[in-house]
Amino acid sequence: MFKAKISDVSLFVNSIATIGEIIDEGIFKLEKKGISLMAADRAMVAVVDFHLSSSAFDEYELDEEKEIGVDISNFLSVLKRAKGGDKLGFELKESKLEVIIENSGRRKFVVPLLELSPEEIPPIDQLEFSCKVEISPDIFISGINDAEVVADSVVFEATPTGFSMRAEGDVSSAELELKKGEEGLRHIEANGNISARYPIDYLTKMIKAARIADTLIMQWGQDYPIRLDFLAGDKCRISFVLAPRVAEE
Repeated sequence: MFKAKISDVSLFVNSIATIGEIIDEGIFKLEKKGISLMAADRAMVAVVDFHLSSSAFDEYELDEEKEIGVDISNFLSVLKRAKGGDKLGFELKESKLEVIIENSGRRKFVVPLLELSPEEIPPIDQLEFSCKVEISPDIFISGINDAEVVADSVVFEATPTGFSMRAEGDVSSAELELKKGEEGLRHIEANGNISARYPIDYLTKMIKAARIADTLIMQWGQDYPIRLDFLAGDKCRISFVLAPRVAEE
């Protein structure tokens, strides 16, 4: 038996919408501590790691841990029928998930579950990063949007004294620089100059997680994958691991 209800509709809907930018179907784990999902995109360039704590729900009942396969697009089309002021309810019944939207009335949708086989996921828990940067999600969004105007990749660089993002196109360039101690750069750890290049098309999808986040923690290494942790307090975490792009000459 699984039953849950959440009044923070935007937290749930925006989380699923962001996940849907990277994957089209996935296996959600229903656990006592909350709901989680880990999946890689079809190109194996990015991994999404999601956790929504049971404390984010108004009600959360689960008799035993379960895994459910969901078509993200189909699920999201139902979730988007909920608006601010509504409550979202969920109830698992055999091979179907009931989604209930409550406000002045009660509307019910039935979402079929998929029989999905667990896919191979890169061992992201074994990654060892060389730097750690915590910045305002809004500043990160601005930097990625600036970079998208001029190029299709962006270089992140961390030093003991600051963080920068640089993008260079054929005729234009864009740069965001934050010095240690400035308000937007909340924390930085770097042993030397650590830089790597990443594809902007993936990053523009990932920054949509900022809609639910008040904190962004970035970790990477020299020409190494990057991990982005978008945190909404202790209620929700949407993390991404993105492979680097080979340096362009």
